Amino acid sequence: MVKSFAVLGFSLASLFVSNIAQADWQLNNDKSKVSFVSIKNSSIAEVHHFNTVSGSLSEQGNFSVNIDLASVETMIPIRNQRMTEFVFETVKFPKASLHADLSKKLPQLTAGQHTLKAIKATLNFHGEQKQISTDVLIHVAQDGDITVSSLSPLIINAADFSVIEGIATLQKLAGLSAIATAVPVSYSLTLEKAQ
Repeated sequence: MVKSFAVLGFSLASLFVSNIAQADWQLNNDKSKVSFVSIKNSSIAEVHHFNTVSGSLSEQGNFSVNIDLASVETMIPIRNQRMTEFVFETVKFPKASLHADLSKKLPQLTAGQHTLKAIKATLNFHGEQKQISTDVLIHVAQDGDITVSSLSPLIINAADFSVIEGIATLQKLAGLSAIATAVPVSYSLTLEKAQ
């Protein structure tokens, strides 16, 4: 359930842009998505997502993505509420964030090009901070938008972010025999040049 992250991986989108513009870039929430898969009772998988994601990339290569954890959407209102209250604990930890220094990784991309990159970043979630890496596909559209997508899911382990207890509470409340504590996270993030 930890999902978030990715994050993100999220994440990572940062990717980049470089030659295309000497300006800051802003993440377009309407054109971006961070989703995760939860597995319950060992064999039932469901896809969820976050409705609100923000972020930016500066021309110096400073990249950040923020996930509003209270915006989790599982298509079941009571489950959304329980995840925000017991797993994410959004009163204390309202967001997950990812930060990366891309100053040495910004490729010289032009419109219509795409490239694969391995990105290292710092993920902050539930009061814990971890270094992660992810493979991303970066595409620059003709209009200059940059889309960063996960080439493969990012696996987030609940134990790394101290949410095992929250998942156990969720499992008990839902009357489930098990909820997986390793969560695949996928993302597609679109960055637009700031006006």
